[in-house]
Amino acid sequence: MPHRRLSRRTRAVGAAVAATAALLGAGVSGSASAGPAAPSAARTLHTDAAPPALLSAMERDLGLDRAQAQRRLANEAEAGATAGRLRAALGADFAGAWVHGPESGTLTVATTDTTDVRTVEAQGARAAVVRHTLAELDAAKARVDRAARHHDSVDAPVWYVDVRTNQVVVRAVRPAAAHALLAAAGVDASLARVEKSADRPRPLYDLRGGEAYYINNSGRCSIGFPVTKGTQQGYATAGHCGRTGNSTSGHNRGAQGTFQGSVFPGRDMAWVATNAQWTATPYVKGAGGQNVQVTGSAQAAVGASICRSGSTTGWHCGRIEQHNSSVTYPEGTITGVTRTTVCAEPGDSGGSYISGSQAQGVTSGGSGNCGSGGTTFHQPINPLLQNYGLTLKTAGDDDPPGEEPGGTWSTGTVYQAGDTATYGGATYRCLQTHQAQPGWEPPNVPALWQRT
Repeated sequence: MPHRRLSRRTRAVGAAVAATAALLGAGVSGSASAGPAAPSAARTLHTDAAPPALLSAMERDLGLDRAQAQRRLANEAEAGATAGRLRAALGADFAGAWVHGPESGTLTVATTDTTDVRTVEAQGARAAVVRHTLAELDAAKARVDRAARHHDSVDAPVWYVDVRTNQVVVRAVRPAAAHALLAAAGVDASLARVEKSADRPRPLYDLRGGEAYYINNSGRCSIGFPVTKGTQQGYATAGHCGRTGNSTSGHNRGAQGTFQGSVFPGRDMAWVATNAQWTATPYVKGAGGQNVQVTGSAQAAVGASICRSGSTTGWHCGRIEQHNSSVTYPEGTITGVTRTTVCAEPGDSGGSYISGSQAQGVTSGGSGNCGSGGTTFHQPINPLLQNYGLTLKTAGDDDPPGEEPGGTWSTGTVYQAGDTATYGGATYRCLQTHQAQPGWEPPNVPALWQRT
């Protein structure tokens, strides 16, 4: 049964959306006083720069033709911006958003208030009226995370917030184990669902991803994304690949660097500082050695397409199933990972997940394979960057920064959806989680920021 809540914000919501529409409309009105047109979300996220290797993998794995793959990337960029604006407008009633359809042509936004339906539909999205807010689901999932620290979850190894069903889902080899975990967490049955599954995810050790590296001249993993920390260059990768202080050598077995930080379990994140012989580039290794350009780290929506680079299986694509997932490996539980339908095999761990040209995360683990199909989890890149104070290497970030007019906004900062920052005397609300970079100043990118 839909849960109806009388809204005291209805007029405020309508005003906020109207103000957003007016702001965006002013950018394309052609008025001399309005200034240049603001870039679309697709332009901001450079969906037209998707390389042939990425598009070909999307065609193969998602059953698309080239034009459909290109339209899908553009639609997903626009959907992310719209979902961000509606999240801000709906406030506490917001219950999640997702895209669907072969070209991700439909955006659905969920709310707990029936009076929000008109607001959602006015933005071109479908409205779903549900019982629980996203905040309520996240809180319930957090209780399961805490319970798992003291409760055996080996036979109930995966749980996540599923916005499409408005529930916390626990996938279990033994359903009784899932019910016991939920009971220990004190999560009401109306909030949760148990799914039987034979999957027992594992970390993908000794593996190559986009570009291989070796740990202490023995274990093998892969580079996730090149990064910098001040003048120091290096790369992000999975925490289970090595411990702080471990040395690395490159794909050519040449001396490369040292692990500067590593977390696993709990999370699955690490970074390696490299020596002067290695240079960070804004690329992921694609099929046939082609470069896939990285232009940012805007987090893609549930249902969006996502591709993975791995030296064992090459390029493979799929969909984002859920953010904010938890998974129990034999070594322990990790939280805050993203669950996808992309396959992986030994040789792919630590490697890059990318949606269009936007970095998403580094390979953690999974189950299945690329012959019969599989499920994988990645450690999102933005929390990794934030945790270690790293800056993602992106195309164009060598350009000199423009003059900043003052405010709290700054390049290199990871902004979460809902954060606020000031710039040029105005206050802006972040619409999509991302790391700020030159060219993405709040007034220039309405796909990422909304003036309040």
